[in-house]
Amino acid sequence: MPAENTFTDCKIIPIEEIGRQVRNWRKEFRKLVFTNGCFDILHAGHVRYLQTAATFGDILMLGLNSDSSVRKLKGPRRPIMPQADRAYLLSAIQAIDCIVIFDEETPARLIEAVSPEVLVKGGDYLPEEIVGYDTVTKNGGSVQIVPFVEGKSTSGIVNSILEQS
Repeated sequence: MPAENTFTDCKIIPIEEIGRQVRNWRKEFRKLVFTNGCFDILHAGHVRYLQTAATFGDILMLGLNSDSSVRKLKGPRRPIMPQADRAYLLSAIQAIDCIVIFDEETPARLIEAVSPEVLVKGGDYLPEEIVGYDTVTKNGGSVQIVPFVEGKSTSGIVNSILEQS
């Protein structure tokens, strides 16, 4: 079985290099869409959400919470899948153009660094509650909310597995 760090994909861009790539996209007048999440167990709701997010612009950038970030947010038993595996699986989704792994609990610094034209979040948030709202809107961008797909969630999958064991 391959070691965890052997999974690589050209869509996975180190955070230190993302600024250069964003500048290139801007030179090409491409509209940058940003979303983020843990994507601990990839499911159909995630894929539908990401496909919808991609329709808001030309480039879909996914900020992926690192393993340490997921532990801070979800507790010591998470993530279920390591970040290399999560990034590799997400890179196979055609709607995603690039993935950047970040260590903070929120993507605020990453959003500030890339300054997307569109910020997308799933769920039932008010746009003003979303991390990055101020950064994006002060630069003339927009915030879009994509509703959850009913019955499709990582928590639901985890609970189902626990109930069956």
